Amino acid sequence: METKISEIADGMYRLSTYVPDIAPPAGFTFNQFLVLGDEPLMFHTGLRKMFPLNREALSRIIPPERLRWIAFGHFEADECGAMNEWLAVAPQATAAHGQTGVYVSLNDFADRAPRMLQDGEVIELGAGKRVRFIDTPHTPHGWDAGVMYEESTGTLLCGDLFTQLGNDRSLTDGDIVGPAAAAEDIFKYSALNPCMGATIRSLAGLAPRTMALMHGPSFTGDGAAALRALADDYDRRISAEWHDRLQRTAA
Repeated sequence: METKISEIADGMYRLSTYVPDIAPPAGFTFNQFLVLGDEPLMFHTGLRKMFPLNREALSRIIPPERLRWIAFGHFEADECGAMNEWLAVAPQATAAHGQTGVYVSLNDFADRAPRMLQDGEVIELGAGKRVRFIDTPHTPHGWDAGVMYEESTGTLLCGDLFTQLGNDRSLTDGDIVGPAAAAEDIFKYSALNPCMGATIRSLAGLAPRTMALMHGPSFTGDGAAALRALADDYDRRISAEWHDRLQRTAA
């Protein structure tokens, strides 16, 4: 395996590791994102076992010890498994997450005290970069789920939203909703709940120009339209699930 680097927006770098053995023959990507600034931030740490690959890749952009912030979508091995390894090589770095993630997981798991972010709180990275934390509980899964939005580039750091198979490109302006629906059919990774559609449509209000997917290519184009289409797909799934449950209950 190797970790490849691509710049998806100004000062926004995708570090991508392709694993062909997951869901072959398409395979699966694990992506981390580096946001440059006076205080660089990394969104997703990668799996603990992938830390040497990701550290080497990051060092081609900045010295790893320059990292100041470590963030992620929710508490899960591929999102934050290597958090303490990064904290060890970056002595000034702080893990940052929402209230639920900090209380439930990070206060115990992180080797240094984390920063608790309120919904909508902004971290000023300097050099014009500002990242805003947005709570998205249970969307697509995880009680502590959240995303980040880099305001200067209009980039939404999506976490597991739009998860899909394959490794055909690092950045696309094509369809990301159809492949995400196909992956949902296979993995059933989302915690379907009545608020999902509304939560995702609220992100569409940001009108992101770039969307950084943890599993799949990053997207450039009409992010609001893609988010609304994804919300519609989840609404359809939730409606079908409730219909099936009612049918089973009636039977």
